[in-house]
This record gives sequence, C-alpha cells and structure tokens, in this order.
Amino acid sequence: MTSYSGFQAIEARPADMKVGVDSKSTVTEKLGSPSASSTFDNNTWYYISQTTDRIAFYKPRVVKRDVVAISFAKEDEKVLAVNNYTLKDGKVIAFNGRETPTRGREMTILEQLLGNVGRGGMLPQDDEGVPGTRPGDRR
Repeated sequence: MTSYSGFQAIEARPADMKVGVDSKSTVTEKLGSPSASSTFDNNTWYYISQTTDRIAFYKPRVVKRDVVAISFAKEDEKVLAVNNYTLKDGKVIAFNGRETPTRGREMTILEQLLGNVGRGGMLPQDDEGVPGTRPGDRR
C-alpha cells in the first residue's frame, strides 16, 4: 500500500518560484501556506511531501521525500533562494534511547504487594476526627 502525505502541488510547484520576483504574498497565493517555517527565522518556509510504502505487517518504508526550502529577504520579503532536498540529502542522527532517571527507587513485586499491610488500608478505620466526617457518624 502506498500513501502520500504532506504538501501536494496542484497548480504550481515550490521549485518554480522565482528568486527576486516572487514575494511571500505571491508564494502564498500560488502554493498556499507552508508545511513548516523556520523556528528561529520566520523568513524561511518549508514545503514537505513524502511517499511511503507498506507491505503487509512490515513497518512503513519512506520511498520518496521532497523538501523545498524557500528563503525570503527581511527587507522586502522577496524570494532569496529556493533549495530542493530529497531523501538522499537526509542525515541519520544518533538517537540515544536511554531514559532520564527519576527520583526514588524501584520496588520489587513483593514490596508492592505488601506495601499497604499495616497501614490500615484493608482494616476497618476509625473516622473520628478525620476532616469531612461528623462526630458520631458511623458508616
């Protein structure tokens, strides 16, 4: 099964935008809003599309990925550069699967089972003096 996700070019392609001619408004008219914009500089827009194949119960495999980065000038918002990136331009990053340790300690199954014994959790309780109860009220 093949699935397509992300930006789908209908009338114009992101790669057809002209440097120095098109502006943010004309790019928005032709392509619509971007898939993403730069986190630190709002003058770079990204149009991302991806094709994925999946066979039976195997994990999906990315067959094609296209990323078009359009940079705009800060002064007049005209297109400065149009860069095309494909799946070949991607980089594999080292992922660290370790977990961040939390405070406390791990309890054994026996400690978990016997943890409430002696705290009165399963014994009848004397609710006298507990907030939310009336004196002499027995349930």
